Amino acid sequence: MATVAVVDYGMGNLRSVSQAVRHVAQGSGLEVIVTSRPEEVLAAERIVLPGQGAMPDCMRELRDSGLQEAVLHAAANKPLMGVCVGMQMLLSRSEEGPTDALGLIPGEVVRFQLEGRIQPDGSRYKVPQMGWNQVWQARPHPMWAGVPDGAWFYFVHSFYARVADAAHGTGETEYGVRFTCAVARDNIFATQFHPEKSADHGLALYRNFLSWKP
Repeated sequence: MATVAVVDYGMGNLRSVSQAVRHVAQGSGLEVIVTSRPEEVLAAERIVLPGQGAMPDCMRELRDSGLQEAVLHAAANKPLMGVCVGMQMLLSRSEEGPTDALGLIPGEVVRFQLEGRIQPDGSRYKVPQMGWNQVWQARPHPMWAGVPDGAWFYFVHSFYARVADAAHGTGETEYGVRFTCAVARDNIFATQFHPEKSADHGLALYRNFLSWKP
C-alpha cells in the first residue's frame, strides 16, 4: 500500500497532524505513517513535514536524526507539504538563531516587529500571533480547491516568511503587516498556519494534498 509519511524528527505536532491526515485518507487507499526512519520517508508516496518550537532546535533535530537528506530527496521527487515551522524550514534562513534552513524556497524568516502597535479594535498587537486569521489566495493553486478566498485558519507564530520571489507566495495574511502564509514551488506546498487545527478548510487542504499531482 502506498504511504503518506509524517516526518517525526522530534519537533512536530505529530498527533494532531497525523490524525487529521488519517481522517481524510479514509477510503483513499493510502496508509498514513508517523516515522523517524529515513528509509520510510524515501519509500513514501507523499511527505508531510510538521514543525513547532524554535527554528534552531528544529533544524538541529532534523539533521541529527538523520532525516534531513531523506526530506531533501523527497522534496525533489514527490509531493511534500510543510506545516508551521515545517514551512519556515523550507526557506533559506531564519532570523531566529539566526539559522540556516533547507534552502528549497529562496527567502528568509523574520520576526514580527509590532511592539506598541494598535490593532483596529484598539487592542495592542501581541506576539506570537495566536488564533484565527483570514488567508487570501495570492495566486491560484490546486491545493486551494474547494477552499474559499478569505477562509479562516488557525495560527500560532512569532516569525513569518518573506519569500525572495513573489511567485512562490500562494497565500497571504495580515497581522500588523501583510505577509506570506503559504508557499508553493513545483511539488512543494506549505503553510504557516495549522490546517489540522483549522476545521473543515484545514481538512480540505490535507484532502487536496492526498490527490495533488504536481
